[in-house]
Amino acid sequence: MQPKSPKESFTTSTHIVLPNDTNVLGNLMGGRLLHWMDITAAITANRHCRRVVVTASVNHVSFSRPIALGDTVTLESRISRAFTTSMEIFIEVFVEGKMTGEKVKCNDATYVFVAVDQVGKPIEVPPVLPETHRDKELYEDALRRKQLGLLLAGKIKPGDAPELKELFSGK
Repeated sequence: MQPKSPKESFTTSTHIVLPNDTNVLGNLMGGRLLHWMDITAAITANRHCRRVVVTASVNHVSFSRPIALGDTVTLESRISRAFTTSMEIFIEVFVEGKMTGEKVKCNDATYVFVAVDQVGKPIEVPPVLPETHRDKELYEDALRRKQLGLLLAGKIKPGDAPELKELFSGK
């Protein structure tokens, strides 16, 4: 399978926060943001492998600042790494200043998707060929995140995750 660049599957989506998207404080509900992230990330995963994809996990979501009613929200989604049948997708969320147009990052997340065939069986996906410095950073970090997840789930032992050695050795 031919490797693919992250720029081939990069996805942007933009939303305005409407009253039915907010909580009692007038801020975007976390569940609505997770919904938007899941859809945007799924598009990225589908663009990478051109197959049906399903969400396997949401490994990290940060909610660093509230998003208010009326804000314009932009989600940017890129593939960080592909494993045999799974793909890690990194999403950043920005709010656009109403008067300045300046984009301020307010959230990020990593999602994992699996490509499946017509009966729901996992199938192989193309590898990722990182090109930019940021692509390469995300690519390397994705392996550590995967190994840490497997370690925490008890599926591997620390010795099976050499990329995590410095976390455990204190070096």
